[in-house]
Amino acid sequence: MAEDILYIKSISQLHSLFGFDRPTHPLISVIDVSQFEISPDWIGRKISTDLYSIAMKDASCGMDYGRNTYDFDEGVLIFTAPYQVTSTKRAQTRNEITGWMVFFHPDLIRNTHLGQGIDDYGFFSYDVYEALHLSDSEQYTLNECVQLIQSEIAARIDNHSQRVIVSTLELLLNYSARYYERQFSTRKAQNVDVVSRFEALLKGYFKEGKLAELGLPSIEYFAEAIHLSSNYLSDLLKKETGHTAKDHINLFIVEKAKTLLVADTDSISGIAYQLGFNYPHYFSRMFKSKTGLTPQEYRQHHHLN
Repeated sequence: MAEDILYIKSISQLHSLFGFDRPTHPLISVIDVSQFEISPDWIGRKISTDLYSIAMKDASCGMDYGRNTYDFDEGVLIFTAPYQVTSTKRAQTRNEITGWMVFFHPDLIRNTHLGQGIDDYGFFSYDVYEALHLSDSEQYTLNECVQLIQSEIAARIDNHSQRVIVSTLELLLNYSARYYERQFSTRKAQNVDVVSRFEALLKGYFKEGKLAELGLPSIEYFAEAIHLSSNYLSDLLKKETGHTAKDHINLFIVEKAKTLLVADTDSISGIAYQLGFNYPHYFSRMFKSKTGLTPQEYRQHHHLN
């Protein structure tokens, strides 16, 4: 329930709650993970914040990637966006885990290039077991970015402070996007298995008549079945096949529609309903966007040939 969730609305509140000194900047903070102390009372406590966070932790934090162990032992990077709910699974003493956490309020990047593009960094919506696993050199590069941010925060705020902080933060996120590309590549065998499972689920959905019964499947439907977040699944499919999950679903529907339009005598509306569309004009619009022809034009063309 909402009353069971602790809401953190600002950097100052975050510092006060965990016993840190007052922040030197109102909208961003870099915290030494080794100084975090989590008592048993915090286990299972749900927390939601108005803040973005990027956390670098060493391998001793005890997470797995799904049912698989880490590819790298040096460290992991975890991203969270505002309003996501997190909780702690075990207590932590000081100096037990090393690393850093960057927290920043959306107001820091509002009306900036990063603010306009922050939603493009899909890893802010990945699940914790889809964390980014870093090599030594990658970890060093990100540490350099964070040290620059930390130095700027510690200095007196001037007219250039926000621009420097935000541009360095954007650099950190762009490096992270590059490293996620590497991670997708190094997990090629695992990713191929995910693609196969996704395609099998999509075919099964059609064969079992769920399109007509339940309508078009959502990305969340497949992600839940494969035990991945919807953003991670879509990004993985994009990397492996060139198409997002939504593209895969639409292309599959179009191929099935082509078969039905040529082999079935049912009306266009009837075929649209078979394929999960409540409104036939949505089906016609989607079909034309993928083929350049309306369903009726496609049927007539192939009947003539």
